[in-house]
Amino acid sequence: MSKIDEIRAEMVTAMKNRDKERKETLSMLLAALKNKAIDKRADLTEAEEFEVIKKEIKQTKETMELAPADRQDIIEQCEKRLAVLKEFAPEEMSEEAIRNAVQEVLKELGIEEPSAKDKGKVMKSLMPKVKGKADGSLVNKIVGEMLA
Repeated sequence: MSKIDEIRAEMVTAMKNRDKERKETLSMLLAALKNKAIDKRADLTEAEEFEVIKKEIKQTKETMELAPADRQDIIEQCEKRLAVLKEFAPEEMSEEAIRNAVQEVLKELGIEEPSAKDKGKVMKSLMPKVKGKADGSLVNKIVGEMLA
């Protein structure tokens, strides 16, 4: 079952339960997934579906951060939307898992004493392995710490 079908089923359930906010969030996510599929002119792969979901989560977080402090209604709406979106997001890699992946890449590249100069090589090999599974800024931070 693709994410589109799964989200559509959840949206129907939300409509039956008269859960307007959940239905709106699912509708927005469904539209984003369909638009991506239309742009690609083919069905989305699982990785592409997760990419769209993560993009929606990121945009919602940005909206929440940019909302004025006195607009509690916007912040609450974003928090509810994030809760719904996270149900469909892939499970993130832990810091420990990222560190293990960095160690594997260092072994593959034959780097025994890593330095800051090696960061570009490590990131180039590492990112395809963790793409969609880990936050890029967290990966960058951990690599920076390990190569310092």
